[in-house]
Amino acid sequence: MRKSSLRQVPKYVFLVVASLASVFPLYFMVVSATNSSNEVLSSKLTPGSHLFDNFAKMQELSNVYPALGYSAAIAVLTTVLALLVCSIAGYGFEIYHSKGKDVVMAILLLAMMIPFAATMIPLFQLFGKVGLVNSLWAVILPTVSTPFLILLFRQASRSFPHEVLEAARLDGLSEIAIFARIYMPTMKSTYAAAAVVTFMAAWNNFMWPKIILVNVKYQTMPMLVSNLAAGYVTDYGVLMLAVLIASLPAVVVFLALQRSFANGIMGAVK
Repeated sequence: MRKSSLRQVPKYVFLVVASLASVFPLYFMVVSATNSSNEVLSSKLTPGSHLFDNFAKMQELSNVYPALGYSAAIAVLTTVLALLVCSIAGYGFEIYHSKGKDVVMAILLLAMMIPFAATMIPLFQLFGKVGLVNSLWAVILPTVSTPFLILLFRQASRSFPHEVLEAARLDGLSEIAIFARIYMPTMKSTYAAAAVVTFMAAWNNFMWPKIILVNVKYQTMPMLVSNLAAGYVTDYGVLMLAVLIASLPAVVVFLALQRSFANGIMGAVK
């Protein structure tokens, strides 16, 4: 027993070191938000007394509350619409299976290989023609349907019991009622996993909002952080506080749904 325990020591040492290395950036971000700019530059690793000063200065330099509101609106609307659209698509691809749909799914998967930078200009021209430039909907609509989420729901739908569908149809339920009353509650872990992925991507989205939101008043949190870092003189205490505030919603959502997220990624049906 002692020899086997000694053999486990290097493994545990490695895991502890890896864990500390993973947690340290988060710790440094939290601590730096309470320190002055000079203390951050000097790599001070203990909490300071400048938290409220940094918050007051951040309010002077930027409109943090509108930025939080715009980011929240974009993230929540994108998540709700993406879950609805992609779950219906994934459900349809698997439950109403056909060879033609396999071809369409293959095309969608190939679309995942196209970098977003290659589609930015056509998207901007499209939204310009329909008059949605400088609109929050122009940020939301391109991410409402993604091949990854459709594939996620399609794969999860493979474990959905088809006998339940047949029984519901025999009971006279419509296809919409089957989807809303049976499929959606059964696939809640998959919805949770998709919600985490979509919310975090929408909340942290920077490039496309920066391009399509021409008016300065439509500023999201990633844009606010970028603007704070782009000045001639950067206050790193204020910057780290803004980064902390911008990170909290995504962290809270992930922690709240982490168990369902793991089950959903593994394709579990509960």
